[in-house]
Amino acid sequence: MPEKETLERAEQDAREGKSPSTQAGEFVREEIHHIREGKHGAKSTKQAIAIGLSKARRSGVKLRAPKKGAASARTRSQAARELRRGRVRRKPSQKRSRATSRALKREGRSAASRRSLASHARSTARKRGSAARSRSARKAVLTKGSRRRSQSARKAARTRAASRR
Repeated sequence: MPEKETLERAEQDAREGKSPSTQAGEFVREEIHHIREGKHGAKSTKQAIAIGLSKARRSGVKLRAPKKGAASARTRSQAARELRRGRVRRKPSQKRSRATSRALKREGRSAASRRSLASHARSTARKRGSAARSRSARKAVLTKGSRRRSQSARKAARTRAASRR
């Protein structure tokens, strides 16, 4: 069950009109925190993110299942199942819940390290084209607000100047 604070943050994002993936980001963030504080572990950074997305779907975030080429059929059907679960609240199976939490406790904690998160972000960005990255940046600008936008513009200008040297 996600923490109350996480649910509130996700609801706040929804009210502000942010995308479902941004709302789901709050759950992923919570999961990373859990691993860092030693609540449980994860086999990889990808698994840690997947757990967060799963929690988001079950909490009612309208995050669609991945597209056909992006994930396996099993992953897609699981995501669809979690979306349905988000609409109808049901008490989780105690045995299954305990089994998964015990399995996660046996895993390592390095999946949430800065190093592994950074390498995961880089490899994921490499898979996307420059057009997709540009598009997502443009979309992000719409929800940023004037102060943050000018802050980002200054940072971009600094980056451009540094790369010119």
